[in-house]
Amino acid sequence: MIIPRLNLYLLVITTVTGLLSSPSKSLRFELESGHTKCIAEDIKSNSMTVGKYSIVNPHDSQPLPESHKLTVRVTSSYGNSYHYSERVESGQFAFTAAEAGDYMACFWAVDHKPNATLTVDFDWKTGVAAKDWSNVAKKGSVDVSQLAVYINLSIFLP
Repeated sequence: MIIPRLNLYLLVITTVTGLLSSPSKSLRFELESGHTKCIAEDIKSNSMTVGKYSIVNPHDSQPLPESHKLTVRVTSSYGNSYHYSERVESGQFAFTAAEAGDYMACFWAVDHKPNATLTVDFDWKTGVAAKDWSNVAKKGSVDVSQLAVYINLSIFLP
């Protein structure tokens, strides 16, 4: 009786972990001053999406130099703007996609002489991964199998 129940818990935990980890895109890239880099993500209609970005400080003990600033814009394939920040070191965005299609996050580095190379950390989550499951199920308040059912329902029922 204990072993089948343990197997069920392991299966549920593995399934939940797989579902929560798959639709997340996290990356680090370099961007030269005066240049642009765009990243596209195919997002379904009515899907939640969250993103955060920050410039990696090349000198941890000092503030970022003035040359290390970004302008960031997130748009849909129809040209609708969902996020815009100008001359920032970091930021975040969150929205529910109004239409299905490719959404693009574009990063522009401020033009600076001499040229500077910025390193940017960018994390973009959509769908189930974008939900804050820690707020949905507080530790000890929900059985593991109940959480799995809730997650599965939110995936398959819009």
